[in-house]
Amino acid sequence: MMEFLYFPEDKTEYIPAVISLLIFAIGAVVVMRWIINVNKKQEQRAKDEFGESVEYSPVKDQQGREHEDSK
Repeated sequence: MMEFLYFPEDKTEYIPAVISLLIFAIGAVVVMRWIINVNKKQEQRAKDEFGESVEYSPVKDQQGREHEDSK
């Protein structure tokens, strides 16, 4: 039977996997922080343009009733 999990005897074979994991994890954190910063800038721009009085308005159907999802 073929083994599906491979655990090498020489533990130095893990080094490239750990390096690539660290590169992608650091990249994910950098992208997440970049998205958060862009979001904050857009939020501030919207507040400057529309003022602080912009509030959430629930979605209404054709009869003017609020959807249950919007509560």
